[in-house]
Amino acid sequence: MKRAALLSVLFALYAFGTFAQDKLLSLDDIFSPDAKVRVQFGGRPSGVQWSPDGLSFKQTINGRLMRVDARSGNAVPYYDSGSLATALMRTAGMKTDDANTAANSPTLLFNATETAVLLNSGGELWYYDIDTRTLRKLTNNREDELEADFSPDGRWVSFVRHNDLFVVNVANANEKQLTRDGHEGTKAIYNGYLDWVYEEELYGRGQKRGYWWSPDSRFIAFLRTDESPVPKFVIANDIPTDQVVENTDYPQAGDPNPNVKLGIADVGKAQILPSAGRIPKLGEKLPPVLQRLGDSARFVDLSAYKPEDTLIARVAWAPDSKNILFQALNREQTFLDLNAAGLDGKVRKVLNETTPAWVEVYDNPAFVDGSNSADGATFVWQSARNGFRHLYLYNNDGQLVRQLTNGKWEIRNFYGVDEKNGWAYFSATKDSSIAENIYRVRLTGGDPERLSKGDGTHSASFNKTFTQYAESWSDVLNPSQTRLFNADGGVVRTINENKVEAMSRYRLGTPEFMSVKTRDGFEMNALMIRPPDFDANKKYPVLEYTYSGPHAPQVANKWGGSRYMWFHMLAEKGYIVWVCDNRSASGKGEESVWPVYKNLGPLELRDLEDGVAYLKTLPYVDASRIALHGWSYGGFMTSYAMTHSNVWKIGIAGGTVSDWRNYDSIYTERYMLTPQNNRDGYDKTSVLKAAGNLSGRLMLIHGGVDNNVHLQNTTELSYELQKADKQFDLMIYPTQRHGLTNPAQVKHWYTMMTEYLQKNL
Repeated sequence: MKRAALLSVLFALYAFGTFAQDKLLSLDDIFSPDAKVRVQFGGRPSGVQWSPDGLSFKQTINGRLMRVDARSGNAVPYYDSGSLATALMRTAGMKTDDANTAANSPTLLFNATETAVLLNSGGELWYYDIDTRTLRKLTNNREDELEADFSPDGRWVSFVRHNDLFVVNVANANEKQLTRDGHEGTKAIYNGYLDWVYEEELYGRGQKRGYWWSPDSRFIAFLRTDESPVPKFVIANDIPTDQVVENTDYPQAGDPNPNVKLGIADVGKAQILPSAGRIPKLGEKLPPVLQRLGDSARFVDLSAYKPEDTLIARVAWAPDSKNILFQALNREQTFLDLNAAGLDGKVRKVLNETTPAWVEVYDNPAFVDGSNSADGATFVWQSARNGFRHLYLYNNDGQLVRQLTNGKWEIRNFYGVDEKNGWAYFSATKDSSIAENIYRVRLTGGDPERLSKGDGTHSASFNKTFTQYAESWSDVLNPSQTRLFNADGGVVRTINENKVEAMSRYRLGTPEFMSVKTRDGFEMNALMIRPPDFDANKKYPVLEYTYSGPHAPQVANKWGGSRYMWFHMLAEKGYIVWVCDNRSASGKGEESVWPVYKNLGPLELRDLEDGVAYLKTLPYVDASRIALHGWSYGGFMTSYAMTHSNVWKIGIAGGTVSDWRNYDSIYTERYMLTPQNNRDGYDKTSVLKAAGNLSGRLMLIHGGVDNNVHLQNTTELSYELQKADKQFDLMIYPTQRHGLTNPAQVKHWYTMMTEYLQKNL
């Protein structure tokens, strides 16, 4: 049943020779709020942000933004940041430290030719001309400008103000308002700005921008989301004396989603505002020039879809600026259409995706120049239609030219296409399901070529010409390191070796990768960390960590950060740490996830129980002392396991979803359908309905202002446990969201969990 990887043996030998030291880890070493006390395990590796020239990248060195030659490592000032800092102090009234920080930020927004910089200071947009060293204010009003960006040609700056989309001319600061029905409140309308559920579940956390410039800088495509059907959810921060209340748009499973439209604004046709910053009030009688503002925008024809049953998951312009490619799904995500919309708003379906369950949204099509292709191929598309995420080459009519990759492995990240040399670059699990590698494949077909070498996890950041890439590498014992490679995988130099000298001072346990079969033969990946002074003749308690969520593997040969250092600390205290990925979380293709469709929980639990059954065959495992811990989906899985099984003695469940009716519509309905269409599935997977079956001791943890998995979940579960006369433990972290970030509270959290294990296990 067990198959230990050869790699784990090497790890064991390496750990014995390198890490067998006398110093033991402490909670302060890992989590102390005082940076002078906390050891920086993993150091501070710098990510590579390529410059437009493809030959250099940005890096802040000693507080100054520098241009680093990729091949030689020679660094020169990226631009005269001192002049910008001085201008920010004199003209924008910034304090010295703030001005220097802003002028040297690696995220500083340059135009495409790097002749100008855009900044937001004091709630206004500022334009800095690098050649003339002049700083000018582009906006002048009391409203915030959000998601600002340059047009591709650098002549305009776009932004969202008060939920409407604007542009301002960088030459004369003249503004144009492209939409004017945006507003906030109980019936909010967002133009060019994503609401919570679209950001979180479709476009990615931290991505609020809902507009896209055409390559020729003439048009802007944007999403208009109408929140009026969406119920409000109230979140209260009780720490301030004057309680802070958030009233957010949050559709729970089965609730109405925001109604979405896809608009196209013609920047040239929009009228210049009579005075910069003039914002008409809703319902105000407008001068004729402002009444014509709507003439600049039209909406794509979505009549083929029902408004209440439509999601728009991706938007991208074709290279010729004549068509918009957008991906439309029904709300239960059982199909996906890739559509092309012309500037007249007319829509043509390019291709359709379906699977035996739901359809995953991956990315926009990657365009290639069809005029240079003998087979007329125009874009690379990602699909898991055969159960594994792979690359496909299509022509402009939606006809498949060829499948580029295939097999019982999956693409993890698609980096793009080198048209000049005919390669598609990606990372994948072709050679290991626990360690991604970097590959490329010919657009004309053939076997993928592996570029990365050695064990561990590899990821790449390519320059725009695909001639070089910076590789980030780590394994379970080594924090992330950065190296420069040529496009063919030839190493150029080490950018950041990221040596962490502190590692050699501690007695760390031995990580061991395993494979454990379920009762029906599926091979689950697992990781075990034993105490550094492990004695096979002793009996050890076990902490099992899980996430368990669809396609979210936790077993990986890569650096695990502070959580894994905590695992090592527990191993030093005499615990075995066990991480076992159930099949739906394994990352072994979409086909391994589809079996949980409409029924989240039962199959995951069965797999986890099979993993524990294997543990119990080991003579050094104390089968009566096994704990389960997880957060978010892992919190759901922990509380579900503790109410549907008696395998674990204690459970520590954080950020728990206690009933899938409580979670957001887009994520939940992807896997469970709506409650209206799957009532039995929601009932069977509810922790609330099984609270009276609690077995063992349960600790519930939640962030007090969690706007993702609401505190409502833990409150309701507490109530059901109380009614069932089931004792449990509870810890709320005020001011904290779904992920705890305040250093003092993070330290408290891990201290509390450590003591809870020591007391109850």
